[in-house]
Amino acid sequence: MENKLEAAFPWQDKIHLIRFADDFIITGNNKEILENKVTPIVKQHYGERGLELSEEKTHIAHIEKGFDFLGQNIRKYNGKLLIKPSDKNVRNLLQKVKGIIKNSPCKNPIHLIWEINPIIRGWANFHCHVVSKAIFGQVDFEITKTLWKWAKRRHPRLPVNQVKQKYFYQTERGRDWCFFGKKGNKKAALTKAMDVKIKRHVKIKGWANPYDPEWEMYFEGRLDTDC
Repeated sequence: MENKLEAAFPWQDKIHLIRFADDFIITGNNKEILENKVTPIVKQHYGERGLELSEEKTHIAHIEKGFDFLGQNIRKYNGKLLIKPSDKNVRNLLQKVKGIIKNSPCKNPIHLIWEINPIIRGWANFHCHVVSKAIFGQVDFEITKTLWKWAKRRHPRLPVNQVKQKYFYQTERGRDWCFFGKKGNKKAALTKAMDVKIKRHVKIKGWANPYDPEWEMYFEGRLDTDC
């Protein structure tokens, strides 16, 4: 498909294909080119392989209005491009975590933490290279609010200050409402998305080859800098 697009359009049209597995976006100068010229080429390319372009998942959007791709929203705000976790992606995460909490009314808190932590950590690590800090805070707030309701349901007659003391602690740095659990000598605290640092991704050099020993130091250096 990329070769067909390069052959059909001059560089001035700014037709570029960005693909990840079977998901892709195509950029262009204007809606008319994308709708009347690019789309037919894509449909033909799919048709040659016995496939059809999904009308439901395919749409043309201006960058000022933004669009979702791989769980992230890409949009320009007053001319500045910002990439954030998409609303749908955030909702899916919260539905999953809240579902686990609500369906575990009698579970030991430490078991609940062990189940939820990998989900939060994996999600936050996926989004840590984009503009996510404020959304991380919102996610932490919603999860903590759900855990607080969960804790109060377990002890309907216990004073709320004692419920808080039983399930939440304050860190030495003053952060409050940190959910924790313990079983015997084992202790665990809930991972907060805000604890995952935002890391600006540095693009990999296009000619870098991870299988070439000459590039070994380059890729090791990227690991050391979390890029």
